[in-house]
Amino acid sequence: MAERIVEPQELSRSANELLVMAALDRGAGHGYQLALDVEERSGGAFRFNHGTLYPILHRLEERGLVAGSWSDNSSGGRRRKSYALTEEGEKHLVAEREAWREFFRRFWPMVEEER
Repeated sequence: MAERIVEPQELSRSANELLVMAALDRGAGHGYQLALDVEERSGGAFRFNHGTLYPILHRLEERGLVAGSWSDNSSGGRRRKSYALTEEGEKHLVAEREAWREFFRRFWPMVEEER
């Protein structure tokens, strides 16, 4: 099987999906919680707004990489949908991490300053 390397045309989509899946690797959570986790862990370098985060979660859910479940809210407040990695999602995350490692292994020599 050929190794997978992140394609330059899909960098943004792939990076956003990886950030979300990496946050879910730490445990299930609802969208706002995931966005806060990504922002906190990156020191504010990566941020999601509702317009980008939820389409990513829905796409990952459609692909069977994450599973969403609605909370029962007995206190009368708003229900929340919590997301978790599926078994397939965990396997995909391992493969994506490796693809990004390989991408950067090949990318940095191309862009580093030569002297």
